Amino acid sequence: MVVVREGYRVHIPDGYLGPQTYVPAYVVMAGFWASAIAKLKKTLRNRQVPMLALSAAFTFLIMMFNVPIPGGTTGHAVGGVLVAVLLGPWAAMVAVSLALILQALLFGDGGITALGANCLNMAVIMPFTGWGVYRLISGKAPASSRLHAIAGAAGGYVGLNAAALSAAVMFGIQPLLAHDAAGHALYSPFGLKVAIPAMAVEHLLVFGVVEGLVTGLVIAYFQRTSPELIPTRERTSTDAGVPLERRLIRALTVLAILTPLGLYLPARFGSGSAWGEWSAQQIGKMAGYVPSGLAGAEGRWHSVLPDYALPGQKSAPLLALSLSYIVSAFVGIGLLWLLSAVAGKLMRGKERDGCDTGVAGASGRR
Repeated sequence: MVVVREGYRVHIPDGYLGPQTYVPAYVVMAGFWASAIAKLKKTLRNRQVPMLALSAAFTFLIMMFNVPIPGGTTGHAVGGVLVAVLLGPWAAMVAVSLALILQALLFGDGGITALGANCLNMAVIMPFTGWGVYRLISGKAPASSRLHAIAGAAGGYVGLNAAALSAAVMFGIQPLLAHDAAGHALYSPFGLKVAIPAMAVEHLLVFGVVEGLVTGLVIAYFQRTSPELIPTRERTSTDAGVPLERRLIRALTVLAILTPLGLYLPARFGSGSAWGEWSAQQIGKMAGYVPSGLAGAEGRWHSVLPDYALPGQKSAPLLALSLSYIVSAFVGIGLLWLLSAVAGKLMRGKERDGCDTGVAGASGRR
């Protein structure tokens, strides 16, 4: 009998999905990435690339803040819906994808084989679903209306829960898709009856609320300080000026320095390991057997800074890990800025004075 004593994350690690799932996910994402490039090529301008980079850095940093449930598990916000509101869902898809790719390759956060699935959940399902909810609630409200913050909060909540449900289904179908002669799953051993409730309860009650609050509060802040970022019926283009970009860079710097809270809070409240931190042996204790496919994938990819720790620091005291976290945060910001610049160079369209429709226009925003 499968007993789950700890929780799930939206990030899916290597070994939990079989090729019957992760290969189709990569194929689907290839189509979405190609569509995003085609759409943004028509509208992305040079001066909008910094906002794309800042958005990718924000999602990267916000995912480093683990939120604990006392005696339970940890999770984090993603920020995908917030980026979709400000830049449109296609640009959000690119920004979140860049963050997820960097997390998987450099920091070992999320699997390499599962990267397509993680992008599908957090860079497609989440921002597009949340953006749709935001549009539905905000309607034709002016930029100063509280409806925008309320709609953003609702979109963030629904978007993260949609991504979590998708991840739960991916986990839950593994025992049906691949098992040995004894009926043991080759990959994730937790079926739909276990995976969906475990994901739903935590995200509906805690992590979705956190995502909604982050999204709504940031939108409310921009309404007061930079109302030009709030999409309305009359304004679909998002152009951040240099002063705003500087303020956002300062905000990201503060956020990077505060990332050790993602270590201290779980340690302080004694939360259990999140999904993806379990070894094959731990899975064996919970499920009663070790899935052979999962065990075979363990340790296959060696990231440079595993779990955001500097070399030799993974088992270091909390203070040393905190410094590693901060260094990793700034390394991530710098690399995402570089990746976004390269992506922007490949995607940006021709400059058109006075008649550009902007990133949001390419996204189908009102």
